[in-house]
Amino acid sequence: MSIPSRIIWAAMLWVLLRPACGFAAGIDTEHIYGFMIGSDVGDPGEREFQTTSTGRFSKQAGAYQALGQELELEFVPIKNLRIEIETTLAAYDIQSVPGLVDRTQAGWQGAALDLRYQFLDRETALFGLTLDFESHGNRIDETTASRVQNFGNELTVVLERDLIPRLAVATFNLGYQPEWTHFAGLPTAEQESTLTAAFGVMAQVRPDFLLGGEARYFRQYGGIGLNELAGEAFFVGPTAYFQLSDRARLTATWSFQAWGRPAGTSATLDLVNFERQQARVVFGLNF
Repeated sequence: MSIPSRIIWAAMLWVLLRPACGFAAGIDTEHIYGFMIGSDVGDPGEREFQTTSTGRFSKQAGAYQALGQELELEFVPIKNLRIEIETTLAAYDIQSVPGLVDRTQAGWQGAALDLRYQFLDRETALFGLTLDFESHGNRIDETTASRVQNFGNELTVVLERDLIPRLAVATFNLGYQPEWTHFAGLPTAEQESTLTAAFGVMAQVRPDFLLGGEARYFRQYGGIGLNELAGEAFFVGPTAYFQLSDRARLTATWSFQAWGRPAGTSATLDLVNFERQQARVVFGLNF
């Protein structure tokens, strides 16, 4: 059993064995999802340190493993506004994958700035509404591990509503991500864009343990204006959230590609533009 798996199982056992109490508090959705985001942004004055470990595995042939480690600082300077600064380390093991150069390497990948503003709070409105804008720059390509100059933005609209007050919540994410990438040694830059629609549901099994799942659909295009469809994929999988203490939390999620198709083919999975499996573990600490 891997070290992340041991941590997840130990956290789950610890949570389940703790004495239960009533569901007096509502669900704070800021960190309960792995790949998605909730509409809550935290209270003014909150500060958090967070580590996000992401693994992406398996392509159409050969061996493909990509691991990312994000280190993040989050601040809530005023009501409804959250600011996040992050830096990312990445490691790759690529062997005999069609269209990719064999690589085994690790290094600093890039940095990002994330701004999140909550327009509507589902506690006082019909639904929660939050807008998230992230801007990032990378020196290592996320898929090929090649040396690049990459710049991209991601705009996400979050809609959220309680299914059962204090017990279950449903969240919808709609995202658009344009990217500009210049590969070292090539005369021109490439442009691409991705549309994302995601739906998640989390239920409070105990006051400090939530369980649910995330379903995500991607459409990837050549060009930043959604010019030409390159491929599409649908991922689905379970998510668990553990409140370890008053200050510490852990989120664990795993997704597999249930359906996909590269443009112009009849394949049932898109393993050219996407991976077969994705996993994420997020640990956060208030300070």
